[in-house]
Amino acid sequence: MDERRGALAGLLAGGAALAVGELVAGVGGSRRAPVIAVGDLVIDNVPRPVKDLAIESFGTNDKVALLVGIYAVIAVIAALLGVASTSRFATGAGGIAVFGAFGVLAALSGDDAGAAEVLAPVVGALAGIGTLRVLVGGDRASTPAAADRRQFLVLALGAGAASLTVASIGRFLQGRGSAAASRLGVVLPRATTPAPAIPVSADLGIDGLSPFLTPNADFYRIDVNLIVPQVEAEGWRLRITGLVDREVELTYADVLAMDLVEEDVTLACVSNEVGGGLVGNARWLGAPLLPLLERAGIGDRADQVVARSTDGFTVGFPVDALRDGRVALLAVGMNGEPLPIRHGFPARLVVAGLYGYVSATKWLEEIELTRFDAFDPYWIKRGWAVEAPIKTQSRIDTPRGRASGATIPVAGVAWAPTRGIAKVEVRIDDGDWDDCELSAEVGSDTWRQWLYRWEDAEPGRHQLTVRATDGDGETQPQERVEPFPDGATGWHSVSVTVE
Repeated sequence: MDERRGALAGLLAGGAALAVGELVAGVGGSRRAPVIAVGDLVIDNVPRPVKDLAIESFGTNDKVALLVGIYAVIAVIAALLGVASTSRFATGAGGIAVFGAFGVLAALSGDDAGAAEVLAPVVGALAGIGTLRVLVGGDRASTPAAADRRQFLVLALGAGAASLTVASIGRFLQGRGSAAASRLGVVLPRATTPAPAIPVSADLGIDGLSPFLTPNADFYRIDVNLIVPQVEAEGWRLRITGLVDREVELTYADVLAMDLVEEDVTLACVSNEVGGGLVGNARWLGAPLLPLLERAGIGDRADQVVARSTDGFTVGFPVDALRDGRVALLAVGMNGEPLPIRHGFPARLVVAGLYGYVSATKWLEEIELTRFDAFDPYWIKRGWAVEAPIKTQSRIDTPRGRASGATIPVAGVAWAPTRGIAKVEVRIDDGDWDDCELSAEVGSDTWRQWLYRWEDAEPGRHQLTVRATDGDGETQPQERVEPFPDGATGWHSVSVTVE
């Protein structure tokens, strides 16, 4: 058999291994197929600079990029193993077995590893070895497939079709665990304390400018999951434990029966670069968090609120943050509808003024009152700052690239949750700072749109720069600081060519 057919045989064997792994996971009721388990292992152990580079390069598509990379690596190695197996079948078979063992290791690294997760890479590896043997034979020329090109093509087509069919069935079975039907059945109650109507002047209506409320479909998603957790409202429970007078357990119906409030709050990811898009503003519906914790009785020694997700992710923020008057919700609604699954359905935390990695737990299942000296949450263990207030930031949304006209609208958004935005200024090239028009302030927890009318712009290339001043009178600093360990700083600038 020539090397090209060997490479194709290796690819098909690798595809068979992955497909059967998907099927075993699906039959076993798991949504964590071997590739997903490997991806989760990578996410949990990747060095911070690599993680930062991925978010900077791919933004909210970083997980898609990771999966594509994993599949690409598997394809290359599978092809090489296929070529090697044309000379010595044991080499290819041994390589596939090593991949299966790595899949088992990845599965066992998960907090909820079960029989399906462990069996999937094992059975998948056996299927891959079997497929490779059929296509290349046990030695260089022991089967007709090694000598008959037509027969090899028939076998290859059959193996490919079988793998696609098996993988599709596996994915379908894994999809049975979707929470979509549960979410569709939810009817949110009216808020006991509704938010005021958003004034028309809160949105300046400039083309290319981010709207006041970020549509749910456009709201950024950053978490540690390759596949979105699926949690049905009917079986959901929230436990309040730790340094409390009494443990409390709530159902989804319990939460919906509470006095719910609506709040407009801007959330931001600590990984957001200056001028980046990992920030959004939404109208949240939920139960105030402090009364819930007081129902359990907050212990005198407790100084940290730790929230746990169904996927094992943890955040932690000061108990005192709940006592300074800021918005802190157990949220069940987002922009007038039940939380989207990718944004935490059935319930999540929203805490104004804190970066998401210390506060915004999605798919929430437990809140523990504890101490900072007793527990380090997920990202704190990886070197990020313990306390993470959102820094004052501003961004230019438009224009980008080229612009023309007697008056060019320069516009964007600025945010400083809990402090609000008092002033935004724009500078053209190295000129003076000019004040911008601000949209109506809906609240101190939300971003504000801003607009500068650039008149009589001279043709050519120009540098536009923006800076904001918050409600405490603090102007965002010019010095560029990377997101690690507690958020980026610096003025946002864009280059524009006036035609």
